[in-house]
Amino acid sequence: MNIRQDLITLANIFKISIFAMIIVFFAWAIKNQYFNYIFSDSSTFLVLLRQHIALVVVSSLLALIIALPAGILITRPSFRKAEWFVSNIANLAQTIPSLAVLALMISVLGIGFKTAVFALFIYSILPIFRNTVAGIDSIDKNLIDAAKGMGMKPYQILFRIELPNSAYSILAGIRTAVVLNIGTAALAYVIGGGGLGVWIFTGIQLFDNGFLISGAIPVTLLAILADYLLRKLENVIVPKGSRRIAKTE
Repeated sequence: MNIRQDLITLANIFKISIFAMIIVFFAWAIKNQYFNYIFSDSSTFLVLLRQHIALVVVSSLLALIIALPAGILITRPSFRKAEWFVSNIANLAQTIPSLAVLALMISVLGIGFKTAVFALFIYSILPIFRNTVAGIDSIDKNLIDAAKGMGMKPYQILFRIELPNSAYSILAGIRTAVVLNIGTAALAYVIGGGGLGVWIFTGIQLFDNGFLISGAIPVTLLAILADYLLRKLENVIVPKGSRRIAKTE
């Protein structure tokens, strides 16, 4: 009991330390007027912000459209033998550095928004695919057998049993992919894809902390906001029982 209390105390101290560091950082940045570009050039900031959000939304939706059905398909008995091959291909794509993916896409698609979207799409397939497969595989086989015994057809089992019970895992994969995309989208600047990376890399090149922080902090806040909203979506979509079971596994 004492060990548990000590761990809780340490966790609280850690949280307070993190919040204190954040407050100190923002106080330092505001004092040095590092956020001035956001307000003095708000029109450019809004354009870059819209570009960044568009990169993330389009690439994440494409990844969802491909990875979710692929994850469902690979868990069907007739496609089980291909699971090892498909999973390893997806893992291989994830291990390639994001800059290398962007460079490869330039040679195929040229530079610009479409190339950046396609590279982000490739990079965000794995979390959704892997969590879809893991979520469906984690369902109790006795539950599936009971559904079959009740005369349910395969599509009924999928939509009434498998997807509702694996929703927590699938949404966690989507959340991971979106947050990764928000951070990685900053690299779109390298291939002319726009986004907040324009200010980040401008700040690096000019040794200007104002540009750097005015680009980096909104990216961070965007990732935090996306994570928060998707967690709230989980609470709405996923039944409490399923969330409780998933967290204990």
